[in-house]
Amino acid sequence: MGAHESMEHAEHAEHASASNKKIALLIAVIALFLAFSETLGKSAQTDAISRNVEASNLWAFFQAKTIRRTVVQTAAEQFRMDTGAIDDAAKAAKARQVDDWQKAAARYRSEPETGEGTEQLAARAKQAEHVRDLSMAKYHHFEVASAAFQIAIVLASATIITGMIALAWGSIAVTLAGLVFTGIGLFAPHAVHLF
Repeated sequence: MGAHESMEHAEHAEHASASNKKIALLIAVIALFLAFSETLGKSAQTDAISRNVEASNLWAFFQAKTIRRTVVQTAAEQFRMDTGAIDDAAKAAKARQVDDWQKAAARYRSEPETGEGTEQLAARAKQAEHVRDLSMAKYHHFEVASAAFQIAIVLASATIITGMIALAWGSIAVTLAGLVFTGIGLFAPHAVHLF
């Protein structure tokens, strides 16, 4: 090998080394984006699970209150319909009992001071479901972004092995798509419906 060929070989190796450093830096940046999207996705998934449990608990409480209200209303109606011979004192006691049951039934229906009437429980459950759905939409976008970042890392890695610069440009394009889905997940999770 002559001096001229050796010098050309050294220049080519130096150029390849500089190119590989740029690709390595690209991979590092994409990996950072991947870490962010994975963290955001896991957070959204955890929130969705928590809100689903909360909504389920609230609906179960709603059902229990509805059953109690129905039982009390039925007892009041049955007690009122019982027309056996009773004196005035018993009638007054009976009327008080029916009135107490009706007040309890009304309280089971709406109890704004505690937020535990069926009306308030249904509103709280629907709100928890809304937040759950929002978190799930975010989660799906972050998952798509993560997949895009992983593909981008593979493409950039393949650039080092093959030397095909088109793979690096493809990696950059897929990274931009991942950033778009991360942005959608953060700012407008219902803008694009994936699932």
